[in-house]
Amino acid sequence: MRTSRPRRLELRPKFINHTSKQCLLISVAAPLNLLYSHPAPASYPLISHPSPIQELVWLLHKALEVAQLEKRTCTEFLAAEGEQERLELLRHYERHAADLRGRLLELKAEGEDLRTSLAQRDAHVAELQENVTLMRKKNHAKQEVILKLLEKVSACLADPTRTVSTTNGLEPQTFRQLNEDTENLKDDIEAYKIQNKFLNSELYQLTKLWLNSSEQEKSLMVKCAYLEARNCQIESRYLGVLGKLQENKVLEPGQREAVRKLQGEDPLQGDLNDVRKLNPVREHDEYGFKIIPDYEVEDIKLLAKIQAQEIRSHSLLRQEAGDRLLLGRWAQYLGGRPADNLCPSSELKSLLRGGVPCEYRPRVWRWVVRVRTRALWELLSRGLTSPHQASRQIQLDLYRTLTTNQHFSSPSSPALQQLQRILLAFSWQNPTIGYCQGLNRLAAIALLVLESEQDAFWCLVAVVEAIMPQDYYTKTLISSQADQCVLKDFMAEKIPRLAAHFEEHSVDVSLITFNWFLVVFVESLPSDILLRVWDAFLYEGTKVIFRYALALFKYKEEDILKIHDSGEIYQYLRFFAKTISDGRKLTNIAFSDMNPFPMKLLRNRRALHLERLQGELRELEAQQREFVTESAQRKDLDTILVSEDDEEL
Repeated sequence: MRTSRPRRLELRPKFINHTSKQCLLISVAAPLNLLYSHPAPASYPLISHPSPIQELVWLLHKALEVAQLEKRTCTEFLAAEGEQERLELLRHYERHAADLRGRLLELKAEGEDLRTSLAQRDAHVAELQENVTLMRKKNHAKQEVILKLLEKVSACLADPTRTVSTTNGLEPQTFRQLNEDTENLKDDIEAYKIQNKFLNSELYQLTKLWLNSSEQEKSLMVKCAYLEARNCQIESRYLGVLGKLQENKVLEPGQREAVRKLQGEDPLQGDLNDVRKLNPVREHDEYGFKIIPDYEVEDIKLLAKIQAQEIRSHSLLRQEAGDRLLLGRWAQYLGGRPADNLCPSSELKSLLRGGVPCEYRPRVWRWVVRVRTRALWELLSRGLTSPHQASRQIQLDLYRTLTTNQHFSSPSSPALQQLQRILLAFSWQNPTIGYCQGLNRLAAIALLVLESEQDAFWCLVAVVEAIMPQDYYTKTLISSQADQCVLKDFMAEKIPRLAAHFEEHSVDVSLITFNWFLVVFVESLPSDILLRVWDAFLYEGTKVIFRYALALFKYKEEDILKIHDSGEIYQYLRFFAKTISDGRKLTNIAFSDMNPFPMKLLRNRRALHLERLQGELRELEAQQREFVTESAQRKDLDTILVSEDDEEL
């Protein structure tokens, strides 16, 4: 029998048709009831750290319980009479959520106590190790003295008469005293050996306690992260339910005002202030991008709050398992390799598709860029000093580059001056293109990651001249137009329902996707997903852009199919890519669900559409020349007619 999974709340604006509020209330109630009434199983001890398979089995078991509880809760909601009773039930589950926060705080406090105890034990172990070291040195010194005395004793026993003469005139009484001292030293050695054995046993026990404490701390951290992530998911669903209730016109004015007040409260405030101090939510990421985007439309400000909880939840759930595993794979792959000696391989391709950790990304990008620009390594020095005809346009676009990023938000930012020099150098290096709108954003991303003007310049050269097709950034943008035609062909094959939906409502997706392709999703995706796309794009090329463009539509296909007005569809398409919070799910769709995706097919379709567009362009140019000729002839005729009229006058 196939079991159901808990439904994940999809992010969509106010104008989308939604399901009934009862189902949404049920989707919030079931997880709350589960987390409140079911503690961690007894098979999940604190001392020993469970394996990933055990954790997965436990999570699947809880998912099954969620489905069963959801079914029972549906019956409870259907039996409820009136909106007032449903509101009371919602407040009941809100109290459950508060209890859950209390449990989370208790676990955090317990983790702090364990870390303090662990630090004390570490100090004790260090002190014991220092004592052992001193004892070993003392033993070593005594053993050397004993060896010297044993040598003298052996010489005395071998020749007693010679001993008296060769030991500086030692008397027999002195010799006996030396023998007694030797026996005493032997006894001391045995005592020290016993003491050393005891100290080693103590060290072993302390090490064992330290390992147990470490495993217990890891277990508690995993539990805390899981509970905090579940709390974020519940708050996300809670906000969604409040949004549905506010849209319901059946509510009385008093009830509507109560819902509005609940919606205005910040779910991350209150009892979670202490949790925030332990694991703060950052406003900007490592590269200066805002993690939570700003929405200008008032109607979708609730969407920003919901998205904040979704991003927070995914971040917490993947930081312990996914990110650590990915970091380990990259460390193993790059370990022992020279910085500029990476080799193309299927393993590297797989790693790049999963994303590059921040600490390794500059090194990997430099290698990919240098491989693609090996024939263009002579940088034009005049591009840094001489003026160029494109300098005016570069100056105008400079202050429109990544305005929400910390590094480019100020007009006096050093990053803007670096970006200007990079774009001027490129305009001299490639006079055919000079400058095209969009190059500023490509260069800005390269500068943020590589942190070097020269490396960022060569990254821009690699993208424009080695990765993108020819004539992608020229005045006609003909190759860019051809790619939009190819994308529509792939949409008809990979996601036919959505393609038919767009055609039915006369929606031209190229009005949205043209900019995606031109700047490789810069300012269209959240920064963490954007940089993963670039990791694979720099290595594999333009095929990655097609994969992710199709994956974005597939990710939100069901939401788009519910919209039946072309204006609302365009409004949704303008911002929906920024609401994607699960980057791993998007990557899986791009590289698994979109298969097969042969490069040969892409090249053939691109060449076919490019040939057609070039023919249309030639016809248009011929018509323009004909029009110019006819205009000149009419002007000459008008001049002749005017002259004849002047003569008659």
